[in-house]
Amino acid sequence: MLSTDDEGGFMSRLADDFEAAQLALGADTLTEASKVLDDPMSTHAEVRYTLLRLTECLTDALRIAQSRGLRLSVPESSEDEEDDEADDSSVQPAEASA
Repeated sequence: MLSTDDEGGFMSRLADDFEAAQLALGADTLTEASKVLDDPMSTHAEVRYTLLRLTECLTDALRIAQSRGLRLSVPESSEDEEDDEADDSSVQPAEASA
C-alpha cells in the first residue's frame, strides 16, 4: 500500500507537487475570471464558463485544505486560552474601540 504519511517520501512529494499545480491553476483561473467579470460586454456563456472553472478550482482548494487538515495535529488548548477567548467574545465593537 502506498502512503503519503512519510513527509520526504515519493508519494508525499508527488502529492505536494500536484497540490501546488492545482493551486497555481486556481490562481490563474481567478485572474482570468476577474477579467471576464470586469468586462461588462462579457456574454452569458463566458460568465457561465468562468463560474464553472472557478467552481472546479474551489473544489480542488477545499480538497487540499481538508487533506492537509487531516495530516495536521490539532493542539489541545489550555483552560487559560479558553477563558481568554470567552472574555474576548463578550466585548462589543463599541466597547473595544472606547
